[in-house]
Amino acid sequence: MAWSTRFLTAVAFLAVGVIFAPDVFGSTEDSPALAVSFAKLCHLLCFATSFGTALWVTFIGGIIMFKNLPRHQFGNLQSKMFPAFFTLVSVTAAASVAAFAYIHPWQSSSSLERYQLGFLLCSWFQPF
Repeated sequence: MAWSTRFLTAVAFLAVGVIFAPDVFGSTEDSPALAVSFAKLCHLLCFATSFGTALWVTFIGGIIMFKNLPRHQFGNLQSKMFPAFFTLVSVTAAASVAAFAYIHPWQSSSSLERYQLGFLLCSWFQPF
């Protein structure tokens, strides 16, 4: 589990770097169209994965397991499943934040885009 913590920390620092130093990572208004398209695709896929996984584990998978498994078995399954779930949601949310910050640099973004970035950052801290 230690590798996932180090990886998540590296992704978090990358996301913070993209947000507060976009010129270092090439995020300007003249960014190449291919890079922007890739960032949009990354943002969409990571956000959808994070959101869908959280909904599935919370409202469907967890309830089905709780109702159909013995308590001891349910606890064992949750102890194995939740670290992987939190890691997946954290990594995909951090990648979504980094991609959104690349697409909309802080200096040239509107107040609505800044609010969106703030809400994405709040969703990233949800698993912690």
